[in-house]
This record gives sequence, C-alpha cells and structure tokens, in this order.
Amino acid sequence: MAAVILVGTQWGDEGKGKVTDFLSERADAVVRYQGGSNAGHTVEVEEQQFKLHLVPSGILYPHTLCLIASGVVVDLEQLNLEIKSLEERGIDIGNLRLSSRATLVMPYHKKIDEIQERTGKIGTTGRGIGPAYADKINRVGFRVADLLYDPEFKERFKAEVERKNLYFEKLHDEPGYDYRELYDQLWAQIEPLRPYIGDTSHLVYELLKAGKKVLFEGAQGTLLDIDHGTYPYVTSSHPIAGGACVGAGIGPTRIDRVIGVAKAYTTRVGEGPFPAELEGPLGNVLREKGAEFGTTTGRPRRCGWLDGVILRYAARINGLTDLAITKLDVLDSFETLKICLHYRNNGRVVTEFPENLTLQKECTPEYIELPGWQQDTTGITRYEDLPVNARAYIEKIEEITGVRQVLISLGPRRDQTITGGSFF
Repeated sequence: MAAVILVGTQWGDEGKGKVTDFLSERADAVVRYQGGSNAGHTVEVEEQQFKLHLVPSGILYPHTLCLIASGVVVDLEQLNLEIKSLEERGIDIGNLRLSSRATLVMPYHKKIDEIQERTGKIGTTGRGIGPAYADKINRVGFRVADLLYDPEFKERFKAEVERKNLYFEKLHDEPGYDYRELYDQLWAQIEPLRPYIGDTSHLVYELLKAGKKVLFEGAQGTLLDIDHGTYPYVTSSHPIAGGACVGAGIGPTRIDRVIGVAKAYTTRVGEGPFPAELEGPLGNVLREKGAEFGTTTGRPRRCGWLDGVILRYAARINGLTDLAITKLDVLDSFETLKICLHYRNNGRVVTEFPENLTLQKECTPEYIELPGWQQDTTGITRYEDLPVNARAYIEKIEEITGVRQVLISLGPRRDQTITGGSFF
C-alpha cells in the first residue's frame, strides 16, 4: 500500500498540475479530493498544453484511474465541456470516476457568487464554488446521487430554486430562475456522465487494500484553507492534507507521505494579505519570467520573494514529509535572490504566521540575501549538475522548512524535472 497526498504550500498556483502529472505515471490512481472548477492545473506534454479544472491531472495516462471524490463541488456543464475537450484531443477518459456523493454547483450559485463579489470583494473566480459549499454545509445542496436515485428530488429542487429566487428578486432586484429549465438542463448534463458515477470512497479503499499506489491531489494551497488560511480571503474547502482524508473518504492511518509543492518564489491571485509581495518593477519581472497568470481567469498573479514563514507554517499544518520545488528556472537570471526568514511588526520579530488578518497585513518581511547562479538550468536532470548557488538555494529551503526536497521542476515539460528518490 502507498498513499501519497500532494498539497500546495503557498496560495495555490505552485505548479501542482505538473507535479501531479509527473507522479501519475507512477500511480495506479489519482484522487481529486476538494475544490471545484475555480481551480486550474496546467500540464504540458510534447509541446501541448492541457488546462484541467475538474478532471484529475492523471487523466493523460491511460493506465491511471482518475477519481473526482465527494469533497469536490461539481459543475456538470464544466465537467462535460472538459471531457469533450479532452476527447477531441485524443485523450481516453474511460478511467474517470465521479463520486455519487459530490455536491453540484448550480447556475444560481454562480449568480450568488457574482452578487457577493460586487458587494464585498474577496477575489473569487465567479464559478459559484463558495455558494455551493455554503449550501452543502447548510444542508440545502444537491448531490450527484440525488439526480439519479431520489424520487423526491424534483420537488426539493423546485422549493430551493424558489427560495433562491426570493433572494435574487426581493433583495437584489435580479431576475430569478425557472426551476423547470434548470431541471431539464441537469438531466441533460448528467446523462453522459452516468457510466462514470459510483462510490469513490469504497473504490479508494479497495485500491489501498490491494496494495495499489494512490495519489491524492488537492486544489489551491495551504494559505487558502477555510480554517488555516488568510481568512476571509480563502477558498471554501480544505486544500490541506487533512482535507484529503475527509474529501476522499479514507482514514488518516492510510496515508504514507505528504508532499508539499512549493514554488521557488511566492505568488498569489486575488485579494488578501501578502507580506512578501513585490509591487514594483521586480515583481513585474517575476510575473513575466514565470508567466504568472491564472489558469482559470487569466488574472495576473501578485509576485514576491520566497516566504519562509509560510513554508514553515505549511510544513507544520500539513505534516509534510517531502518537498517538490517548482519553477526554479524562473530565477536563473537574477544576480541576487532573497528569502523571507521572519516578519517584523511594531519592532517585534514574528516567526510564526499570524492568525489575525490585521497582523498579517501589518507584518513586513525581513530577508536574507543569497547569490544567484545566472545560468540556464532548464536542461539539467541531475541534482549534482545544478549550479552551486542553485543547490545552496534549495538547501536553504530545506533548512528553513525542516523538510527535504524530493523533486525539482525546471520547466513545464515532464523531462524538465530532477527527482531525488522514489515517491511511492
């Protein structure tokens, strides 16, 4: 048995898509355990780019089973479009499985998202993810299984649409929905997905029981976790390692390793505190060199030097056993690099990431400087062949986090990767 969780250690966009794709070749199954179509993973294979939102990154390997677990909120329209796009490009999606317990994202969730973003900007993607999770917790959401097995679904759905229409029409002077039109849309969307629907929790259990290698893939990153992130500027689920057990429906004793993906610098999309942010020309250079634009929205990412405070925090929260460091090549041309070791607030040194939003905003980073290597690393495939200063940079990250690196990514392609041992 080998169960490995892959998590983002920053604010998402760490390059988890490539790392998941890389590890999927070695895995028997990949399980997406939380999030929705607000997350995007970009994978590059033989000069082709695949932008995935709901389908696990392992779908590009015909031998790998790909599960969308119950912790994911699923937009049926988006999932069908994604499947169609993959099939048009010659990708077989026969190994896809969708949890019957997964909550559905409805059109009215997207409209609520849009209204809420207008009245109080959080920086969401507008995909309806937060409102869908809110309905799930409020026990008025609908699951995949409801469409297939619940004879009372139509009446419950009608009542919920009417409640949502009161919200739109009375509070926001917005038009509501005809529940019959939405109902017909749902049936049309679920029909082509029927062959893939099942009990993914039991399937994961059977895979692990049989000694198979299972990779758990999260969306977003640690600092966007609903409980442990920069609340309220967070997502509405648990990207952290603990979320894998809840979202996939397995016990924590089944997990063998937790690999944290860390970009060699720091980025963030959307609103919220970002202590190590570079707002001047240097931040723009990082953005252009790293092509830092959101997979889902195309929004420019905010960029900054590597923040060691949040990496230590992520290592603790997730119980990291290993690190995968991505986009090291983006730093190839810099003469000098910086890493934030701690913050300062009102003259006080802050070594732990603050829980309070105001303190997070008030903290200023304090850096150490390291010499750059000013050498192209994109063709290097062995750790020993990296420039001395690049190795020193990696080793400083290991020292700060107390976690060893097991993978280094030096470009978007599969072959632009250095590995430091086995993963399963």
